[in-house]
Amino acid sequence: MVIAKLKRIRLHDARHTHASIMLKQGIHPKIVQERLGHSSIAITLDTYSHVSPGLQEAAAQHFDESFLARYNEAENETVRKVG
Repeated sequence: MVIAKLKRIRLHDARHTHASIMLKQGIHPKIVQERLGHSSIAITLDTYSHVSPGLQEAAAQHFDESFLARYNEAENETVRKVG
């Protein structure tokens, strides 16, 4: 009989890994909060804020892309009216 030499992990560790992976995949924190059974989203966000350190940069980039797309649409519309 062969016994696998696996590292023992606590259920809490598996739960933490599960939450971290979901947040890294972009799952909304409210969904993660509900799955973990936290009483408030603040607990989830405070506990797992380290998981996504690039959120500020991603938010700024998303805003820039959205703003530039709308700016370019408006500029193209102006050119069509003038031209």
